[in-house]
Amino acid sequence: MTQETVTLSDAAANRIAAILQAEKDKKAMRVSVEGGGCSGFSYKFDLVDAENEDDLVLEKGNAKVLIDSLSLIYMGGSEIDFVDNLLGQSFQIKNPNAVASCGCGTSFSI
Repeated sequence: MTQETVTLSDAAANRIAAILQAEKDKKAMRVSVEGGGCSGFSYKFDLVDAENEDDLVLEKGNAKVLIDSLSLIYMGGSEIDFVDNLLGQSFQIKNPNAVASCGCGTSFSI
């Protein structure tokens, strides 16, 4: 697995900035990897008011994303994107480490 950084698409940065603007008491969106989901691991998105010492901090415009060091092991080289299409709106992770993913795009295996 790669230890490369994670990037934010413009669409994701714009959506995160809009969410944080509406949630005045929250400072960032935390993206983490958890065990579970239909493919073995799943992504979790939370709004938080503080960062941890071991967080990777991504900032683009008014968007701020935090990723803890353990999740970064699984997400290195990924791009966080926001998709708005006929199926709905969602954040999606384009992860080069994933060898399989589910149809909804929220779980993956390595």
